[in-house]
Amino acid sequence: MKKFSLTAIARTQMRTAATASSGRSASTVFGGHEHTLRQTVMGLAAGTELKEHINPGEATVMVLSGRIRLTSGEQQWEGRTGDLLVMPSGTSQITALEESGLLLSVAKTDRAVPPSTS
Repeated sequence: MKKFSLTAIARTQMRTAATASSGRSASTVFGGHEHTLRQTVMGLAAGTELKEHINPGEATVMVLSGRIRLTSGEQQWEGRTGDLLVMPSGTSQITALEESGLLLSVAKTDRAVPPSTS
């Protein structure tokens, strides 16, 4: 069992993002490349963009603090503190409309499910 304060981690990531040349900072809190599920806390300085990228599976963005815009094609959604955005399949982009902390959760659907041992 592990316990994390996403609020504290997001605060740290936002402080780091504020001084980073990229305007962003991230820390994986669960999973990784070898797992199906990966959860990453990100800090984004106001105006920072996560350029358009392909969604590798099922994904959500929980806005821990701040305000963002999620864009996919011609569609846009705005998320504020406490909002959960379900990312559409295909390509998407995230823009921080103000300093923001996010929890990005991705379940890679291209991972093979191991056979049952029962």
